[in-house]
Amino acid sequence: MNFLTLDLNLLRVFDAVMIEQNLTRAADKLAMTQPAVSNALKRLRHSLGDELLIRTAYGVKPTPRAEILWPAIRQALSALESAIAPTSFDVSQAQTTFRMAMSDATAALWMPTLVNVLEKEAPRVNVRMVPLTTREPRPMLMRGDIDIAIGFFPGVVAQLTGGQGAANSAIRHERLYSGHYVCVMRQGHPLANKDLTLDEYCNARHLLVSFSGRAHGLVDEALSQMGRERRIVLTVNQFFTSGRVVSNSDLLTVLPRHLVSATGMTEALVWKELPFAMPDVHVDMLWHERDSRNPAHQWIRRNLVDMTHSNLITELEHEVKLDT
Repeated sequence: MNFLTLDLNLLRVFDAVMIEQNLTRAADKLAMTQPAVSNALKRLRHSLGDELLIRTAYGVKPTPRAEILWPAIRQALSALESAIAPTSFDVSQAQTTFRMAMSDATAALWMPTLVNVLEKEAPRVNVRMVPLTTREPRPMLMRGDIDIAIGFFPGVVAQLTGGQGAANSAIRHERLYSGHYVCVMRQGHPLANKDLTLDEYCNARHLLVSFSGRAHGLVDEALSQMGRERRIVLTVNQFFTSGRVVSNSDLLTVLPRHLVSATGMTEALVWKELPFAMPDVHVDMLWHERDSRNPAHQWIRRNLVDMTHSNLITELEHEVKLDT
C-alpha cells in the first residue's frame, strides 16, 4: 500500500462502520447510500489487503487487523475534526431529545435534579426515559434505541476495562458512584431491633429485585460460596415495588444503600448491614462512541457527573438512619 495514494475519505467510512457495526446506519450517518459505503469498504480492503469487516446476521464484525487499526484512525480523525471544525454549543437554544435507560429508583434520584437543570439552562431539551430491563444495555446503545444507560453493569464494565478487545469497543463508560448493599426490612420487623446474624438472615423469607425475573442474584452467589442459601418468595422488577411490599410484610430485601430512599417508603423502612461480605455496587454511565464528541451529549453527560459529585447522594445517605 502506498499511503500517498490512499483516499483518506475511505478512513472516514471505515470509522463510521466500526462505530455503528452496521452498513445502513453508517450510510445514514455519512449521508451516503449503502452501496456507496460498500464500494468504499471494497476499495479500502484492496488498499490494505485485508477483509477488515465481515458480514454477520446482525451487521458486520471487524477482523483482528481492523481492531488494531481502528484506535489510531479514530484518534487521528478526532484530532482533525477538533482542529478544522471546532463546534460552538449554546445550550439555551439547543433543541434535542435524550433517551436514557435506568431503573425506576435511579431515575427517582437523578431526574428531579436534572429537570431543574433543564428548566434553568436548556428549556428546549427533552428527556425520554426507557425502562431498563437488563444488565446488558450495549445492544440498545449499538442500535441507537437509547443515548445513555445508567445503572449497575458489572459484566459490561469488566469487559470495557480489561480483557481482549476492550480498547476497541464502541461503548464508552464513566463511573458515577460506588456504594454498598444493605438488608432492608419494615419498621417493627422481628429482626429490626437487634444485630442481624447469618442464620437469622438465611432463615427469613426474601424479596429479590430482578430485572429478568430470575430468582438468583449476587446475594445468592455470595451465600452459595459459604454453603448457605435463602428462600426467595417474590421477585419484582422495580425498586419502588420492593419498598412497598417490604414495608407491608415480613419479607427482607437487599438494596444498594443509596437507593433505599428512592423506594418512597423511607419512614416505614429500616436498613441493616448484611452479616456477610458483598462486593460494592457501582453506578456507571454508558454511551456510544458516536456521541462522544457531540456537544449536546457532552453537556448532558457532564451534568449527570456533576449531579453525582454534588451533595445529591450525600444528602440521600442521611435520609434513612441505621436503627439499632
